[in-house]
Amino acid sequence: MDEALTATGRWQGHLRGFRFLVDGTATGLAAGALLLALVACAALVVTWPLVPRLVRAVGALAEFERRRTGRHLGLPPSPPGALADEPAAPAVRRDLGWLVLHATAGTLAGVAALSAPIGLVQNLALAAAWPLFPGTVSTLNTPVASWGQAGLTVLIGAGYAAVGALVVPPLARGYLRLNAARLAPPPAALAQRLAQVTATRAAAVDAHAVELRRIERDLHDGVQNRIVAVAMHLGIAERALARDPATALPVVLAARTAAEEALADLRGVVRSIYPPALADRGLAGSVAGLAAHSPVPCSVREEPLPPVAAAVAAAAHFTVAEALTNTAKHSRATHVRVHLRTDAGRLVVEVHDDGAGGADERAGTGLEGIRRRVEALDGTMSLHSPPGGPTTVRVTLPARA
Repeated sequence: MDEALTATGRWQGHLRGFRFLVDGTATGLAAGALLLALVACAALVVTWPLVPRLVRAVGALAEFERRRTGRHLGLPPSPPGALADEPAAPAVRRDLGWLVLHATAGTLAGVAALSAPIGLVQNLALAAAWPLFPGTVSTLNTPVASWGQAGLTVLIGAGYAAVGALVVPPLARGYLRLNAARLAPPPAALAQRLAQVTATRAAAVDAHAVELRRIERDLHDGVQNRIVAVAMHLGIAERALARDPATALPVVLAARTAAEEALADLRGVVRSIYPPALADRGLAGSVAGLAAHSPVPCSVREEPLPPVAAAVAAAAHFTVAEALTNTAKHSRATHVRVHLRTDAGRLVVEVHDDGAGGADERAGTGLEGIRRRVEALDGTMSLHSPPGGPTTVRVTLPARA
């Protein structure tokens, strides 16, 4: 059984390698077309303005091939913007070098992989068709006019199959490694990405510590004090019942009020940890609830959203809640618009208001907390708030944290 599973896995790996080379034929032809267009535009002065557009197209094709190679290698895709700060010139040189390689070697490797099944099918078809058209079909420039020649044609087809089975897997592995090496970012970009991941991890730890301290403070200063008041009132009521039962009722009512206030505080602490609306109605429903309770009139535009992780949904909910609070306190806006959508598999949350602008996350308005929370999930936050307005807070988060 184990040997059968091993053989099955081996053949599946061979098929994936074959598919990688065949798909690479299409991207190799596209790379060849872009390469010729670049050479032609660079050779003619009047077409030089087209070169930047072609370079961007080369970058897009390289990114597509980078993700395709990563999928075949079983590597997680880099999030958009992970290498956004990489210097432009080295990135362009890397992509152009890969373009030349893929336009030649990638296309040839794909053609070599395709020739094996095509040769097999062609020769088997010729061997089957010769009785219907004797002497009119040929293989290797030799007419097939007998069963012996038909058998030779079948052997030639089997040779194509054998060569494909022996050559295509190592060819796929070799070109996969070559492609990955040529598309890999330079060491400086990887070091920058490592520094970014280290910083966001430290920010996540700090944000977690701040959140724990906030919860502890809310429980200590709010809920605990309320419960102490309940205990005190019940103690007073107990002594009043022993002396004068008629005076105990107001104290019991005060204890009941304190208990209800403690319960309300406890519910508030629970909602601040993970909003119940997220669990009950999902992200769109919870955001609609925030918009409905916003002091500033708020509209929500929602595009179809993929399932998102609980941490991502909580961060998005927190972003909208904090942005709406800032708008109500500081912006003097008359309307707020919340937009939920996806872009390249990532969740995008935009909060736009028509207020006075001039928002600064260094001013302690909660925007820094939004940034820490989203960067801890490998997300990004951008703020556009010129003096005079409008203000837009845009957060991008991975769908799965």
